[in-house]
Amino acid sequence: MNELIKDVHIAIIGAGMGGLATALALAKQGFTHISVYEAASHLGFVGAGIQLAPNMARILDRLGCWVEIEKEAVDLKETSIRQGDTDTELTHVDLRYIRETYSYPHMVVHRASLATALFNACKRSPSITFNFSTTISPIHTFSPLPTFSATPRYSPPYTVTCSILLACDGVKSPTRTSLLTALNAHADILDTSQAAYRIMLSRAQLTPFPHLLALLDSQAVTRWIGPSRHIIAYPVSSHTIYNISTVQPDTNFAAAPSATYTTRGSKTSMLETFSDFCPRVQEMLQLVPDTEVCEWKLRVHPPLPTWIHGCVALVGDAAHPTLPHLAQGAAQAIEDAAVLGVVLSKCPDTSPESINKSLKVYEKVRKERAEILVELAAQSGRELHLGEGKAREERDRVFREGGAEGKVPDKWADREVQGMVYGFDCVEIAEGCFEKVFRAL
Repeated sequence: MNELIKDVHIAIIGAGMGGLATALALAKQGFTHISVYEAASHLGFVGAGIQLAPNMARILDRLGCWVEIEKEAVDLKETSIRQGDTDTELTHVDLRYIRETYSYPHMVVHRASLATALFNACKRSPSITFNFSTTISPIHTFSPLPTFSATPRYSPPYTVTCSILLACDGVKSPTRTSLLTALNAHADILDTSQAAYRIMLSRAQLTPFPHLLALLDSQAVTRWIGPSRHIIAYPVSSHTIYNISTVQPDTNFAAAPSATYTTRGSKTSMLETFSDFCPRVQEMLQLVPDTEVCEWKLRVHPPLPTWIHGCVALVGDAAHPTLPHLAQGAAQAIEDAAVLGVVLSKCPDTSPESINKSLKVYEKVRKERAEILVELAAQSGRELHLGEGKAREERDRVFREGGAEGKVPDKWADREVQGMVYGFDCVEIAEGCFEKVFRAL
């Protein structure tokens, strides 16, 4: 690393998965002045389960987080894809080959475990400073030095000037809006007409029901599919919690403001949505306390013309939000972080021109891949949600005949797609192509 570049001020907006991973990746590369700005007063980690695919695990290991995360994670050995109404198994896919093939297993964990491990690693680095309870205004300048206003909750606003600004501020990213406006472009949020319930059932809740407790004690992902809906479930937190995530048509957000992404859900509505699903699903949904039903609106935006303007770059959901059907949202944000660590460490000097070119190398390595995976997730959702008809009959035939070889319509479980996703080492690619791509810009 150039000795001057390591001391530049790098500002990161947002302390979600992408922001934490980006800060840590930069610190691991030797950067000394990293400031993270977060609107929340603290990182009270909530949420549901999250999947740790090998492409994510590989990066977490390099960042020094994997051992801590792995302790609470559940190693997946198999997946069962089933008809939602009858509970009939359409296919069974063996996942045990993944560890041997990609050097890491496919594991699942509570989202809080992943975020806490990243945050703890960041706190151990003297190079990273967190600024909580601080909101950020739209960006004032993008180059030669990015500037923005930071407003602490209980203090006057102040202006921040940095050499590099990385926007990890999510699907509602104000930075994305500012960046595209400056380029006379736009990318409006797309309504997917889909929403999701995220449910966590404890061991205590499941213990009275041996057939449900068996799911918690398994090392399996189970997916129940039906017209326009599906449910995916698996154990997390060392088999103490059963994580259930649903996708269904949006009815509660359709008339809501575009800024609304979550709402207190109705248990009655949830049960009605899945009323034709099998008794096993019904029993689990009945266990959810009335006050713990929460629904998320699933929104994305079309591919952006660019992620870069001057010395500012978009990261994670700010750049490429995705539907959850491929379980790669967090993994792709963490790939972004790892690549940013590589390309910025290789920047030959501190000039805005070199920083901009280095960020463009990041975009070159990441943009096409991320957008392909976003589209694969959408394709998978369309396949899983087919209604009655010839297309569904053909899908089910492929499920029945292809499971043993891992050739299935569910892209998440398809072995060829897994090879493309899990076998990709973004750090190796970035390190190998940086010089050539940088020179060509």
